[in-house]
Amino acid sequence: MAPEAAPLSSSEYIVHHLTNWSVGSGFWTWHLDTLIVSGLVGIIAFGGMALLARSMTSGVPGRLQGAVEMVLGGIDSQVRDTFHGDSKLITPLAITIFVWVFLMNAIDLIPVDFLPFISHSAGVEHFKFVPTTDPNLTFGMSLTVFVLMIIFNLRYKGVVGFAKEALTVPFGPWFAPLNLFFRVIEDLAKPISLALRLFGNMFAGEMVFILLSLPGVWLFPVAWGWAMFHILIITLQAFVFMMLTIVYMSMASESH
Repeated sequence: MAPEAAPLSSSEYIVHHLTNWSVGSGFWTWHLDTLIVSGLVGIIAFGGMALLARSMTSGVPGRLQGAVEMVLGGIDSQVRDTFHGDSKLITPLAITIFVWVFLMNAIDLIPVDFLPFISHSAGVEHFKFVPTTDPNLTFGMSLTVFVLMIIFNLRYKGVVGFAKEALTVPFGPWFAPLNLFFRVIEDLAKPISLALRLFGNMFAGEMVFILLSLPGVWLFPVAWGWAMFHILIITLQAFVFMMLTIVYMSMASESH
């Protein structure tokens, strides 16, 4: 009969829950848990929405259709109020970001030890289930927004107009090097702040759940209260990521 594993200490328990299932080394390290969970969440969410769209009715909607229409209508209203250019990409982009980020954040509400127990039973020692607590994912999303921001600048202003804006705003053409320096700092700060804001808030929330679930600690009422408050956090973070993306796209499509 195999001996039972020794219980984890508090530090080992925390490290265990914050360690990714990864392969490779150095720059080419792949966090398989982040890729798997984020991919499954996207497939389930948007596959479900596609199936729902096929069965939509123009009559009295069901609860699920009504909830989806309310979310999509609210996002479309935010896009119309914020983005002043002409693009059919922005509303679908905003919907994708909000729904995907919200659902990935919402995994944080599942009890800390439940999903790791399932993965451990399947033979995977480490499996970090909340993708947005991984900076690789948040930076990947923010870099995608950054690339779209550059594309929108080139599309609406052209190469010449984009270069002119970068070299002449805000201090005029006589301070072109200084203008360019500030423009580079401004543009690089956008994806960095976008990624770190989402990662920092979700990582902190996950850490609180882990601390409240330490072996020998019985703080269920506190954990329940934190979970209720965390619902606001996960919704707010998804909304902020979506709104900043819309704002960045709007800034890229407008000339100073």
